[in-house]
Amino acid sequence: MIIASLCACGAGPAPLHPGAAGAPLSLAADARMIVVPAGQFVAGSTPEERGQAYDDYQQSAGTDTARENKWFEREEDRHLEKLPGYRIDLMPVTQAQFAEYVTAGHAQPLTIDAVSWKAQGFTQDYGTEVERFVWRDGRPPAGREDHPVVLVTWTEADRYCVWRGEIAGGKRRLPTAHEFENAARGDTGVSYPWGNTFEAKKLNSGVGGPRDTVPVGTFTVGASPYGGLDLAGNVFHWTSTPEADVPAGGPSDRSDVLGAHMLVKGSAWDDFAGVGRGASGHGRARHVRHVIVGFRCAAEGT
Repeated sequence: MIIASLCACGAGPAPLHPGAAGAPLSLAADARMIVVPAGQFVAGSTPEERGQAYDDYQQSAGTDTARENKWFEREEDRHLEKLPGYRIDLMPVTQAQFAEYVTAGHAQPLTIDAVSWKAQGFTQDYGTEVERFVWRDGRPPAGREDHPVVLVTWTEADRYCVWRGEIAGGKRRLPTAHEFENAARGDTGVSYPWGNTFEAKKLNSGVGGPRDTVPVGTFTVGASPYGGLDLAGNVFHWTSTPEADVPAGGPSDRSDVLGAHMLVKGSAWDDFAGVGRGASGHGRARHVRHVIVGFRCAAEGT
């Protein structure tokens, strides 16, 4: 397995877009994308691996919710996938990076009120687990500038990547689910970015964590084989891969059964063991805003 060096030269030609001058943080993140070389990798999981994940979840969470709701049953069976080389962000897009996009006039500040939050049907309490993430006066919450951006819809995430590509001089997009999984697992198919066993000290999760986001890249000990950070823990990530059918009983958003659902990968600050394996993922409606979902960008080639 390879620990790739940070790519400081892969952002394409010098930015020409007039908005580049107002996006130094976004361009800096773009210059630090990691390289994942072309080749085969192990994707998916075996029934035994899923069974172990259920056991791990029960032990760490104190409930058997994952097994009861069959969270891991929609994982692909373990197999080999082949991908061309690509680049992917070292860390999730931050609040401050996304704020550059908002300041450029391409999106509204990220906010949601209690009524709208409740209408989405999520379990987190608005006053104690959501309100702290709401932007005020057009800006991210103070002190969270280097935390991963949340409350961002799939469309907003997708368009940010396109915009960043325009100012960086090359196409940027959301990663596919397989690209995210490959970046997280390396070519040998380890369960988590760091290995096959859940280790609470290597990610921001509900097991001993602060029950909140933390600055991106905090858990360097949880780096993936290619050097990626926060590929498990902190926030889930939007991908460009649709989920055609919402799995019955799974952790997917069921608030809009008519809306297109997209796969999210990774895990978040309130998750337990078993979630966050490279093989795991679930669907969310494109329009939802959640405090546990963020994103990172990807690019073709190496």
